[in-house]
Amino acid sequence: MIVVISAVALWPLGRTFFFSITDAFLDDPRNYSIVGIANFLEILDDRSWWVAVRNTLVFTAISVSLETVLGLAIALLVNQAIPGRGLVRAAVLVPWSIPVVVSTKIWDWMLNDQFGIINTLLVGIGILDKGVAWTANDGLIMGVVIFIDVWMTTPFMVLLILAGLQMIPGELSEAAEVDGIPAWKRFWSITLPLLRPALGVAILFRVLDALRMFDLAYVLSASNENIMTVSIYARDRLIAFQELGTGSAASSLVFLLVALIAILLMGLLRLDRAAGG
Repeated sequence: MIVVISAVALWPLGRTFFFSITDAFLDDPRNYSIVGIANFLEILDDRSWWVAVRNTLVFTAISVSLETVLGLAIALLVNQAIPGRGLVRAAVLVPWSIPVVVSTKIWDWMLNDQFGIINTLLVGIGILDKGVAWTANDGLIMGVVIFIDVWMTTPFMVLLILAGLQMIPGELSEAAEVDGIPAWKRFWSITLPLLRPALGVAILFRVLDALRMFDLAYVLSASNENIMTVSIYARDRLIAFQELGTGSAASSLVFLLVALIAILLMGLLRLDRAAGG
């Protein structure tokens, strides 16, 4: 296991940190010199980096919040004994099963201002006078990215939260119902506290995934600064500009950012204590 982890994680990560203190270029990685923290200082002085950080944090905060609320609501619904529950559970997972690139292009076509079905429907029912270029409007494109991400990954939250709900003994809610406790109070005082470990893990997984988001924004509009994430910034420095040293430094900063937020989130949600309990 140590050999496998070293091969797939520690070695690439170590190489990235090493090249982050060099002035190497991607077309000639063997010809370099040590520059210390100069690459990190250059990135931290770059306005585009801080724009990418802002975009990443805004995207993560809004999308994960919406996915958590929707995922909890849908999980509570499909956890009930309703007709066709199995079919509903299978249908909910369909958006999550579609590859991100495919889902992004589908929504990109549907939101097209000339032939997209979304604009056609909105114009047809009188909400819009003409088609809106959703993905070409700087003020709308972040909302589009968040909408697509919520559509794709809410099923993931439903799956994890539903697993947590099924671990809660039904006798607790039944006893509270017999005692005449209202449904909202049973949810707040019984279901939600017992669901906290599963909910915390689901939120942690989604936050880490959202902080590293690359493919959705890049496929939708690779050159748009309004949705550029830290991963796209690192990719551009490494691939577009061929700057292996600076690109590795940007990748290292992405790693440190994700690790820091993960540690803070675990402490905030008290996942270690929940697991121990």
